[in-house]
Amino acid sequence: MSLKKSPQAEPIDTSKENAQNHIKLPPQMKPKKPVQNWQLAIATVILLGLGFVLGQKFQPQQTTEAKVLANKQTNILPVKTIAIEAVQSYSTSQTYTGEVTALRTSEVGFERGGKLTEVLVEEGDRISLGTPLAKLDTANLEAQHQGLVAQKAQAAALLAELSNGARTEKITAAQAKVRDIEQQLKLEQLKSSRREYLYGEGAIAREELDEIAFNQKALAERLVNAQSNLAELNNGTRVEQINAQQAAVDRLSAEIEDLDITIAKSTLKSPFDSIVSARNLDEGTVIQPGQSILRLVENAQPKVKVGLPILVANKMQAGSEQQVTIGDKKYSARVSSILPEVNPATRTRTLVLKLSPTAATQVSPKEIARLNVTHTNKTDGYWLPITALVKGDRDLWSCYAVVANDSNTSRVERRLVEVLETDGERVLVRGTLKAGDAIVTDGTQRLVSGQLVSMD
Repeated sequence: MSLKKSPQAEPIDTSKENAQNHIKLPPQMKPKKPVQNWQLAIATVILLGLGFVLGQKFQPQQTTEAKVLANKQTNILPVKTIAIEAVQSYSTSQTYTGEVTALRTSEVGFERGGKLTEVLVEEGDRISLGTPLAKLDTANLEAQHQGLVAQKAQAAALLAELSNGARTEKITAAQAKVRDIEQQLKLEQLKSSRREYLYGEGAIAREELDEIAFNQKALAERLVNAQSNLAELNNGTRVEQINAQQAAVDRLSAEIEDLDITIAKSTLKSPFDSIVSARNLDEGTVIQPGQSILRLVENAQPKVKVGLPILVANKMQAGSEQQVTIGDKKYSARVSSILPEVNPATRTRTLVLKLSPTAATQVSPKEIARLNVTHTNKTDGYWLPITALVKGDRDLWSCYAVVANDSNTSRVERRLVEVLETDGERVLVRGTLKAGDAIVTDGTQRLVSGQLVSMD
């Protein structure tokens, strides 16, 4: 049994038929008008543009460095370079601040009290050793001095008399006195003999006899005294008396000398070459012993005190020459000493330097002084201008070295470095460098590794 396929309806060209038979179709059966060519062109352009955009969106974007590399064959940049040299050590300098101080500073005053009559200097005056500064009233001291001088003259005259012995006239007078008393005693003896006879005869009373005896005894004693004085004059003055009188003269001399010192100290004098820093009192003031009249600051040879770290101070040598800057001038200074104690606040040791005497008239105490200390550090490296550094990721540093290319051109390579020291406009580095490398010093922001360059 065979199955017959149902015949398929063939498409009917209604347009032809209708055109041939002139059959009028309903509106829904009418054929559409053909699409215009310009509309198709616009649609094609839109589709091509959309495809290009979508293709660009999904393409990997090129980096700036890749773009530069793409053009490097045609873009040769001029650069400035330096040839680096290896160093085994480098020096660094550190400035430490200190202060100018005077060798000596004194608050001067009198050793005794009294009325201040004169102040002979003013603040800021430069004075030398022994210059009179002020005076006290000395009227009462002068009067005491005159009295002591008179007493000493009297004591000295007596000492001279004792030392020279009695004069001839005095000895002669003493001898005459002895003879006179001897004559009087002989006369009284004669009278006594006569009175005893008369008394025995009952011619006189007992009282008259006793009176004669008393006079005779008194004359005998006077004779002994006169003879003793004469003997003393003949023998001269005893050594003990001369020594005692000499002691009296010496005591008066010491009192006069002490008074002279007191009078001299009533004039205040400068103890050293100095500058009057302050005047504390004026004339007419009654002062106490030790009260400050003036403040003096020595100007002969000022010194500088600088605090240094312990390790730096330990390297300093006493007597070594240093340069210090005071104001805008540099002065030569000699290390006088390094104080042994460490300042508990700053943890530094004090370095004392003496300035040259010529600086005394140019600097003043309390001025700021700066000491520059140079340190030598032993390490290998290369000095580069700071403009040669290029900062990379993670705070790493690098630089560009110029190397020969395959052709007759040059290119740059990035070299990683470690910064060891910075000194003004240069840096000490170490890394993937070698002596003689030509390092780019300027315009590094325009370069990438592999960039073709030409050296100026």
